[in-house]
Amino acid sequence: MRGLTASGDSDNGGDHDGTGDGGGRGATGSRGRVLTGWTASTTTLVGLAAFALLAVGCSTGGTGTRDEGPAGTQAVAQVTPSADPTSTAKPTPRIDPVALLKRDPKVSERVRTDLEPCSGSEYPVDTSYGTMTAGPSADVVVNVMTCGDSVGVGTYVYRQRGNGTYENVFAIEQPAVYGTIDRGDLVVTAQVYEKKDSVAYPSGEEVITYRWANNRFSEHDRVHNDFNRAVGNGEAGLPESAEPAGN
Repeated sequence: MRGLTASGDSDNGGDHDGTGDGGGRGATGSRGRVLTGWTASTTTLVGLAAFALLAVGCSTGGTGTRDEGPAGTQAVAQVTPSADPTSTAKPTPRIDPVALLKRDPKVSERVRTDLEPCSGSEYPVDTSYGTMTAGPSADVVVNVMTCGDSVGVGTYVYRQRGNGTYENVFAIEQPAVYGTIDRGDLVVTAQVYEKKDSVAYPSGEEVITYRWANNRFSEHDRVHNDFNRAVGNGEAGLPESAEPAGN
């Protein structure tokens, strides 16, 4: 309503001046100048906006406000991998375990006599190398087994002397014994047999951990495991899987 009132007052003011036509032309000219000013301002703003969008597109490495082309051609930093450092670890010297056992007086005469090749030149001997005694070189664990069923009959540990020879620092001889190196400790596993036990099914086992201290191995830990005697003697196959409840 305020707009309608203003329009009426403008017409009446023209009549009162006695220059209705002139007043009309004046109003038209005024409106024309106002519209022309808005048009110029709008054109300027549109130009500035377009320039701003173009500047943004260029600054991001694209081709405008929508970048669908390839990425910019700026150089990408590349890292050349360095060569692996040369290892300073010395290879562990290998020994002849059979020759070492046969000339070792701490090995029983029975073990030395029975130590013969199983086939060709293959002896029933396992050898492990590792650090347990902080000697000048790796310690050696030698396990002697039977040819027929691979049952351990003796475990021996040799430590290198300063002159390069090896000294027997541990020996255990009994049926079904086997020694390994575990994180710097000597771990000896011995199967426990009772009457009527077969070689394949012992009643249990002793797992003994030895640690080097004061120039000798001392028992550090012992674990005894009893085996289930009800399994392992039958000929039955695997049980069938049970059906889920509710089917």
